Amino acid sequence: MHFIRSIGAVAFLLLAAMPASAQTPASNAKPGDGEDVQAAIAKTNAYIELMNRTLRASESWSRYTSWANAKTGPTGKERIVYGLYSLYDVRSETDKALAATGNPPAYPALDETVKRYISAYEKLAPLITEANGYYERKDYLADKMAAGKALHAKLAPAAQAFLAERAALERDMEDIKRDLDWRQLAAIEKSEGRKARWHVRNVMIEAKAVIDLLPSNAAPVVDMAAFDKALDRYAAAVKEFDGYSAATPNSFFVFESSPRNLLGKLREFRQKVGRTKGDARRAGVGHDLTWLINDYNMMVSTSQSATTFSR
Repeated sequence: MHFIRSIGAVAFLLLAAMPASAQTPASNAKPGDGEDVQAAIAKTNAYIELMNRTLRASESWSRYTSWANAKTGPTGKERIVYGLYSLYDVRSETDKALAATGNPPAYPALDETVKRYISAYEKLAPLITEANGYYERKDYLADKMAAGKALHAKLAPAAQAFLAERAALERDMEDIKRDLDWRQLAAIEKSEGRKARWHVRNVMIEAKAVIDLLPSNAAPVVDMAAFDKALDRYAAAVKEFDGYSAATPNSFFVFESSPRNLLGKLREFRQKVGRTKGDARRAGVGHDLTWLINDYNMMVSTSQSATTFSR
């Protein structure tokens, strides 16, 4: 059973179109400015929508491995059989992402990774669907887990291949998206000032920087110096967010308390791993990590409509 966050457990925040007043006229455009940035935002958003929608496959595999051994599979002697999660329909997101691989600007490594990721997902998805049906029907009670064992032989390698491609896609996406995040934040400030949209984007950028430093099965020891630096930046962003919220009531929809709640949990987590010099294996933070990732992913979701009713 994994006690540290699984690969691919983090959702990505969509980019928004740059305000018109912050765009560079085509006649004066430089590489990476104005219309080029708009095209990059449209392209990466297609990839992000696919990544977020297919995150369900990672979650489904994590549920499966919470009760079945990831390597050897189910035995039929398990005390509790949780099964898997059903998947979402991702045909629309897949079509858009595939189309985006041919759109400018060209990101050769990223575009090829997206294609491999889609291929890996399409091999895994029908196996998850088949296994989900098997366990929901409790067929394992009738066949003494015979089909479950046979399914595992196909499911495990497909899941590992998918998770590997997901990790590669996240790595390839990270630098490109980080640059676009900061460009967008600057564009919002130029167009609107540091108002509601700016504060939401700012706290989400800083939150992601901390979340990226959480331990994983592959890297169970936290870089405490880097973590503390990122946490301090996030804390400053949250304080500024809260100050704006207090000064301008009703600026945020649903989202208002989320940044500070996450900050509190991150500080509690930091205390625990600080006692073990960053070693999550000795800190007993398995449940903490689950809640941190869940809370962050919920923030990603609610941030999209956080300023819907702001004035």
